[in-house]
Formats: sequence, C-alpha cells, structure tokens
Amino acid sequence: MGELRDKVKGHADTMLGEVKRGIGKATNNPELEAKGAAQKVKGQAGKTKGAMKGALNKL
Repeated sequence: MGELRDKVKGHADTMLGEVKRGIGKATNNPELEAKGAAQKVKGQAGKTKGAMKGALNKL
C-alpha cells in the first residue's frame, strides 16, 4: 500500500511544483520559480519510488 501513497504524493508534488513554477515565472519571482522546479523534481522522484515499490512487491 505504500507504493500507492508514494505515487499519489509524488503526483501532487509534481502538479504543485509546476503551478508554483508557472506563478513564479508569470510574476517574475525567480525564488518561487526555483522552489516550484525543485518540488516538481521531488514529485517525480516520489512517483518513481512508488513505481519501484510496486515492482518489487510483484517479485
């Protein structure tokens, strides 16, 4: 069940990061844009972690 939680949290972080990045870009706020980009990367890593857990559980 942990893999599903990781995937959902990863997806949420990816989406929120993209929104923050877009707002930072639109408002010319490089700090918010960078934080959004970092959160997006964190989310992508979380989704990958969840996928790996799921694959390992199938072994």
